[in-house]
Amino acid sequence: MKIPFNDPFITGNEIEYINEVLVNKHLCGDGRYSKLCHEWLEANIGCAKALLTPSGTAALEMAALLLDIGAGDEVIMPSFTFVSTANAFVLRGATVVFVDICADTLNIDPALIAQAITKKTRAVVPVHYAGVGCDMHAISDICRDSGVVIVEDAAHAILSDFDGKPLGSFGAMGCLSFHETKNLVAGEAGALLINDPELVRRAEIIREKGTNRSQFFRGHVDKYSWQDLGSSYLPSELQAAFLWAQMEQAKSITQRRQESWNSYFRCLKPLELAGLIRLPVVPAPAMQNGHLFYILLENQAVRDELLAYLTALEIGSVFHYIPLHDAPGAKECSRVAGDLSNTTDLSGRLLRLPLSVNLTEREIEFVVESIYGFFGLNLSHDFVSGERTRVTRGKA
Repeated sequence: MKIPFNDPFITGNEIEYINEVLVNKHLCGDGRYSKLCHEWLEANIGCAKALLTPSGTAALEMAALLLDIGAGDEVIMPSFTFVSTANAFVLRGATVVFVDICADTLNIDPALIAQAITKKTRAVVPVHYAGVGCDMHAISDICRDSGVVIVEDAAHAILSDFDGKPLGSFGAMGCLSFHETKNLVAGEAGALLINDPELVRRAEIIREKGTNRSQFFRGHVDKYSWQDLGSSYLPSELQAAFLWAQMEQAKSITQRRQESWNSYFRCLKPLELAGLIRLPVVPAPAMQNGHLFYILLENQAVRDELLAYLTALEIGSVFHYIPLHDAPGAKECSRVAGDLSNTTDLSGRLLRLPLSVNLTEREIEFVVESIYGFFGLNLSHDFVSGERTRVTRGKA
């Protein structure tokens, strides 16, 4: 059985909506479907303004521009994240300050944020890993007391929340991704969520290549011109049409992914109780969206052996991430604050399992049975009803 690590879900309405865009010949951004996507995000996240971008990376870059980040500034973030989180601020000349993650959630440790803040600190970028919210109450208190802005990297976190509040709505800004590996997909796309109303007007200018073109099309000015720094941060209407088809089914997509996540968790729990793996931790009051499922192995050697074992069975699995502070690109533009032992240890032991809307119970069963087999164990279970799961010793 060949199981891909990721299998992008197509709802069935994407082609119809894209054809409508082609017929209407409005191919550039901010047409009907862009407006629908913006309205959906504003309603479901509760932000003052949502703006689609060509990628999650572009949303982060816009956030850095909006904050006037520059040389001499410092931006605090975890090293356990994708390179885009750092690049967006390094491009503006800032120094990235890496702090360690919590051993349970793999999210940035609020206590270490407080210790890392200096007079040069302009922003903190919490990354909601696997769609599990960082401790946003603690982070918000620390940043408010220090006068530091929060930019949430919520690339994994569409429709996740923390204490009932959607992720992406805590900071001055939040950044989403709709890359094909995410819950809602558009190939390559993202969104900037603006929670501070004072940033909205300038965000529109930055997004429109530094011009007040958005105001012109709303009839607020009689011509548009170069106003500020900016770039081309509008996705095409073709991307927006595809994304709207996904947003229409966002709730069911999330539910189906959560069901697969729960199946993995339930069926792998005996291996955790036996001390062979560690499962993801989702502490209250976080609510995760089923974005990804990972297991932690005893050490990197065992992780790599299991990865090779699953690959030989044509089960797509990957590790996630190589810490940024160890990367060659970090040498000239970052510094480490404190000890990053959790980051180094956990990143070397983590293995992500296949998860998508299209994943079937039989495929989950095969993945789980294969992991049990790696440890020389057999699995007895009822995947349909979710009843008793137990481990019996056998041969690999």
